[in-house]
Amino acid sequence: MAGDGSGGTGRDGTGRDPAAALWRGTGRRAGAGPPAAPSVPGSPAAAATAPGKKITARLKRTLPVRGPQAPTLSELMRWYCLNTNTHGCRRIVVSRGRLRRLLWIVLTLTAVGLILWQCAELLMNYYSASVSVTVQFQKLPFPAVTICNINPYKYSAMKEYLSELDKETKKALETFYGFSEGKSKVRRSVDDWNSTGSDFFEQIPLLKVEDFSRTATDLHSGQKRKIEGSVFHKDSSIVNSGDSNDIIGFQLCDANNSSECALYTFSSGVNAIQEWYKLHYMNIMAQIPLETKEKLSYSAEDLILTCFFDGLSCDKRHFTRFHHPLHGNCYTFNSGESGTVLSTSTGGSEYGLQVVLYIDEADYNPFLVTSTGAKIMIHDQNEYPFIEDIGTEIETAAATSIGMHFTQSRKLSKPYSDCTETGADIPVENLYNKSYSLQICLHSCFQKAMVDSCGCAQYAQPLPAGAEYCNYKKNPNWMYCYYRLHEKFVKEQLGCQQICKDACSFKEWALTTSIAQWPSVVSEDWMLRVLSWDKGQKLNKKLNKTDLANLMVFYKDLNERFISENPANTLVILLSNFGGQLGLWMSCSVVCVIEIVEVFFIDSLSIVMRRQWQRAKKWWNGRQRGSAPPASDPERQGHDNPACVDEDLPTFTTALRLPLPQDSPLPRTPPPNYSTLRLETAFTEQLPDTLELGQH
Repeated sequence: MAGDGSGGTGRDGTGRDPAAALWRGTGRRAGAGPPAAPSVPGSPAAAATAPGKKITARLKRTLPVRGPQAPTLSELMRWYCLNTNTHGCRRIVVSRGRLRRLLWIVLTLTAVGLILWQCAELLMNYYSASVSVTVQFQKLPFPAVTICNINPYKYSAMKEYLSELDKETKKALETFYGFSEGKSKVRRSVDDWNSTGSDFFEQIPLLKVEDFSRTATDLHSGQKRKIEGSVFHKDSSIVNSGDSNDIIGFQLCDANNSSECALYTFSSGVNAIQEWYKLHYMNIMAQIPLETKEKLSYSAEDLILTCFFDGLSCDKRHFTRFHHPLHGNCYTFNSGESGTVLSTSTGGSEYGLQVVLYIDEADYNPFLVTSTGAKIMIHDQNEYPFIEDIGTEIETAAATSIGMHFTQSRKLSKPYSDCTETGADIPVENLYNKSYSLQICLHSCFQKAMVDSCGCAQYAQPLPAGAEYCNYKKNPNWMYCYYRLHEKFVKEQLGCQQICKDACSFKEWALTTSIAQWPSVVSEDWMLRVLSWDKGQKLNKKLNKTDLANLMVFYKDLNERFISENPANTLVILLSNFGGQLGLWMSCSVVCVIEIVEVFFIDSLSIVMRRQWQRAKKWWNGRQRGSAPPASDPERQGHDNPACVDEDLPTFTTALRLPLPQDSPLPRTPPPNYSTLRLETAFTEQLPDTLELGQH
């Protein structure tokens, strides 16, 4: 047994077996014959084995405890390194020489760092998505097409409501630019909302900034006034010519604090007059009932002259009216409100929507709009048409062809992207009663902030429950409040951009627009005559081609493109990649990972808690005795004992070299049974095996 050269854990660092040493200490030679027969309790042989049991018990008390029950963290780590399957950790302990040991420490730590880095990359890639595109050829549902006249209301019907505002605007044009139409023949309104209009125009007049010394000329009174407060230049993208006479604007002040003012200036006089006109225009329109405004706008018979869809004739019954605050009466084809959504099975301009619109340019408001034509928007039936934001303008005396490509997109929600499925998780009330979209959320958020800050709602957006539109009679401070709030909204200081999220799924129609002159010179005469005859009883005048617009909306092809996001990695792939990294860098498996968790977390925590409990218990016992616990050197156990060196594992030999407690007899090995030696101080009886040796 002693000659066995194996280096198992049952041997010391020199290859010696502790059991063999124990045999030699008792006088038993290796190969000296079979061991003694089992002793019977109470017999002399049993009494002879008592010293051996004492030695074994003392060895158990003295030799270090290895494994998960080690008393210190260093012992636990050493045991782990010697028994783990991760080869780098074992080489740190068994390598001889500081340089080699340092090299293995560096290599092992490098491998651990690479594993952590690669696993972090795998985790981040796990939450990534790949995009797939699917193209299908099938019958497609036709989208909703919303059509609005650029001019929201007939100017002939609105003149009585806008007489005071038009008069102030014409006066500004004459004062600033010398423009004059002669004596105005506009009839003054007798309604009460205009009775105080002049007073309000005096409060917010147009100003002409004469120099950069913060002095301006009041349009209404012709007097000069000192500019107080901040100056905001609304045309920052337009280069100022340097002539201060070109700067026109208006000043808004806080009604509760007259010293809190803001001057809004414009390099272009056209922009300044239009912005000022729209400001007062919304004041007036907010006071007119909805039923009255619907009558002042265009009816379906007024706007739509002819209609064809998929080669068949259509009429106003296929259009649904809704009132837009800024565009008046708008009409949506194929809105789906009746429960039926039209579809098309053939692509091309002949199988789409074809309408001829009557624009009536002569009845346009000259100060509110400066372009002629119609505005359209192609959208889903459940989507609100934001005409003012993303509408497409079509011009008069032209045929506008709009070809479409249909695409459905769907993104993965959390944790792959920050989108919302239905908007239910967004803390903003949907004011539009349509499916969620980012624009609906932003507009609703701003309207809610407007009601909370200014006490009234902005005219261009739907009303929240219990609120009313702002007007200068009930809310004289709303203009200043609105501009200040809008400035914060643009600078993303209201928090709306942070709260609102993109929708995870949406439909999109990619548009291709082409324009041709319409009607042609050779067909103009007869076409206008026929259209005038068809609508003659209502129009009572001959049509002009600048009053007409031809619109065609169709699918260019029936290829439906579906763009979706799919997880780039699954859980199986993630675990496989983890296993590959652990095996590549540390020769480690799942069982090894469980072992690491057990040793470095469970066992280490157990050791720490046990040490803390022993200290607390010692402190409590000392307190119970009325004195502090005696100070002693740190407990030296196991490999912290100087009798054990790093290169020599604990064996029977090293155990005998451990220091003994004071006042304890020295345990000695039973000597051989020589007739000249009679030592009975440690053993009172002769051992049976020594008797046999003595006889030989």
